[in-house]
Amino acid sequence: MAKSNTVRIFVVEDDPMYRKMVTYITELNPDHEVYAFSTGQECIENLHLNPKIISLDYTLPDLTGSEVLSKIKSFNKKTKVIILSGQQDIATAVKLLKEGAYDYITKDGETKERLMNSLQHIKQHIDLENEVEDLREQLTSKHSFSSSIIGQSQPMQKIFSLMEKAARTNITISITGETGTGKEVVAKAIHYNSDRKKGAFVAVNMSAIPKDLIESELFGYEKGAFTGANTRKLGQFELANKGTLFLDEIAEMDISLQAKVLRAIQEREVQRVGGDKPIKFDARIIVATHQNLGEAVNQGHFREDLYYRLLGLPLQLPPLRERGNDIILLAKFFLKDFYKQNKLPKIELSKKAKERLLTYTFPGNVRELKAIIELSAVLSNEGIIEEEDLKFNSPRKVANFLTNEMTLKDYTSKIIFHFLEKYDNNVLLVADKLDIGKSTIYRLLKEQEPQN
Repeated sequence: MAKSNTVRIFVVEDDPMYRKMVTYITELNPDHEVYAFSTGQECIENLHLNPKIISLDYTLPDLTGSEVLSKIKSFNKKTKVIILSGQQDIATAVKLLKEGAYDYITKDGETKERLMNSLQHIKQHIDLENEVEDLREQLTSKHSFSSSIIGQSQPMQKIFSLMEKAARTNITISITGETGTGKEVVAKAIHYNSDRKKGAFVAVNMSAIPKDLIESELFGYEKGAFTGANTRKLGQFELANKGTLFLDEIAEMDISLQAKVLRAIQEREVQRVGGDKPIKFDARIIVATHQNLGEAVNQGHFREDLYYRLLGLPLQLPPLRERGNDIILLAKFFLKDFYKQNKLPKIELSKKAKERLLTYTFPGNVRELKAIIELSAVLSNEGIIEEEDLKFNSPRKVANFLTNEMTLKDYTSKIIFHFLEKYDNNVLLVADKLDIGKSTIYRLLKEQEPQN
């Protein structure tokens, strides 16, 4: 079996002595696996062996170099072909290079040196291509559903199922959820698990771009379109061609721009600022917002026709407080990542720290949990995060319970956990404050104990 770094090379030459010489030159590199042929037809019949490089004599007894080159490129356009010719014909050389030949080398006293240089350059090019492909595979792995999104709760299993369906199509996706729930992470995971993963993932935060710049940012502009436009600039729609365009905080888009965005998405074309002709693009559209778009439509802040155009497949990300033991899974993930990145000894969560995490409502969701865990790791001693190492500094201590329809039991649990957090898990004090039995609180805590 060939080694993983082996480069398969064909030498196609009808002159036995010259064939032997070229074969010798190519075999000087131990990573080269060389096959020699005397006719063009033999070369063509063995293309299924997928050579990376072919040294091709231009004058063969059965076919011309152009004919063989055409067959090679039809089979695999990535195969690098070096033409060796006894004629120093510039017109022929230019013609062959236009047809896809990598190099044209005249058979003379410098053939050996030029061939070795050409092989070296091709090898460097192949190594670069392999490196890029490896990076693509690593990127895909990094954004796989299982590695980029941590969660085993029922709400997240539903999200994973929808994400898998979304990745198999080009449907527009609208992601909603509270701030910090991971909307961009979900968008990236869908992109890198779809057929568009080799294309660009272009993210635009609509709330971060000034109103007077958003149109030129999205659609681009031509040189001289306005003062300061010294060069042409491609817009985000064009940059996302063959890939995915992620429009975050879509509800923040100015109403005056929404008609142009609607037309761009419908027609799959844009017109640069200062331009006079439409430019086609092919991009998957994913939008996200923490707001209620339907309510924005009712209030007149968002166009109804654009709303329905963007709705596509809706993904409603659950807040962290509704994901149960996912809180502990995520905490462990962030903790492990933090101590590895900072080259610290292993750090673990104590049982009390886990219990405390499960009583907190996390108004900042996953983003807030990550910040809390990283700070607690710094404050911890002897490789253990204790309850007192957890610092909850959210400006929104109490979630607006009425925004989420829950059972009375769930509301009761939220209230009890809030007061436990407020009074440092003093069960007797909380029981007194809420006028309930302490056994009720102990029972609730027992039900929420994390599974080891």
